[in-house]
Amino acid sequence: MTTEQASAVQVRTATEEDWPHILKLDNFAFGAHIADLKTGITRDLAPDDNVLVATIGDEVVGVTMHYELQITVPGGGLVDAPGVTWVSVAPTPRRKGILRSMLTEQHQRCRASGAPVSILTASEGGIYGRFGYGPITMEYTRTLDRRFARFRDTTADPGGVRLARVEEAREVVPAIYDRWRRTCAGAVRRPDAFWRGVFADPESDRGGASALFYMVHADGFVSYRVRDHAKRMTVEVSDLFAVTPEAYIALWRALCALDLMQTITVSEPRTSLLPYLLDNPRLPRITGSFDLLWARILDVPAVLSARAYFSDLDLPFEVVDDFLDQGGVYRLRAAGGGEPGECYRVDEEPRVRITAGDLASIYFGEHRADTLAQAGRVWAVDEESLDVFDRAFATAATPQGGMFF
Repeated sequence: MTTEQASAVQVRTATEEDWPHILKLDNFAFGAHIADLKTGITRDLAPDDNVLVATIGDEVVGVTMHYELQITVPGGGLVDAPGVTWVSVAPTPRRKGILRSMLTEQHQRCRASGAPVSILTASEGGIYGRFGYGPITMEYTRTLDRRFARFRDTTADPGGVRLARVEEAREVVPAIYDRWRRTCAGAVRRPDAFWRGVFADPESDRGGASALFYMVHADGFVSYRVRDHAKRMTVEVSDLFAVTPEAYIALWRALCALDLMQTITVSEPRTSLLPYLLDNPRLPRITGSFDLLWARILDVPAVLSARAYFSDLDLPFEVVDDFLDQGGVYRLRAAGGGEPGECYRVDEEPRVRITAGDLASIYFGEHRADTLAQAGRVWAVDEESLDVFDRAFATAATPQGGMFF
């Protein structure tokens, strides 16, 4: 074998024999030793056919895989969305195109399966944009001192919250989440294997805090941990999902009634209802923000025809795609008022030009075409075309991902 052959990157489907090497790569890439429980759950979520490894000679130097997920799009449609995860490259043979080789093969396979969009949660913000991904949901960390929380006289007191042990939560919580995710754009279906990890709640996931506590309402639930900082008790919310505003209010009233606790920390979308419920809307201070989900459009006509649109649109636009072959000019027609659109390739002069990643970002409503245009990332032939394009992609509610993977 020549030196050139020995250094060539090969990408193939993983086998059982590859898993010790996959685990080693992930351990070094993310700085943590993978527990047996997580490994077992991952094997259920991503059978070997969904796992790719990159090799140089006989050495496994990279891995990527995907889970079979589903995402809710604006208007309530449900589309298949491979969830790209466990992306790792060995630190030793850098700058050999390992990541690009793996992701090219992976996304070609995902396209061949018929999936119109893929999603991921990014460990770093500067990696996936060059592969046509764009952020689609934002989470804002809010911290409030619950000792000073006073609900407005106008805030209802729906009640109906009960304390639940993990055994009861296991029976009712997944169904509540599934009801919620069908109402919220950007929300991802949680497979049964994922829930198994949630309820197992291993010590390695707690970061020194307590095991999960659950409060359940007929239309919502909250799970949280308690952290003791020298008798300064903090509630760290893990999940809070409510199908109705009444359930959301009831859960927050219950959280704020935890007398021995001082602060509550939660991650929610930017349009959180919480500040509007309190006498002092400054009390829930924003202490951080992060992008939860990113998306990559794999089939422009399919995914744009799946969602509903806020206003009328009949416009040729161009997608710029330097990674997959989705670039080109398309016409998007939509009647607005929450009806699905129609999208197809055309041979016309575009009136708007946008990259594949930025199209993914505006698709779910978190980001706006007008804002991206001001940043020099979207081109339009005139202000009217940009305005029509921008308003059509607007959504009444902020998207929310619901699942970190």
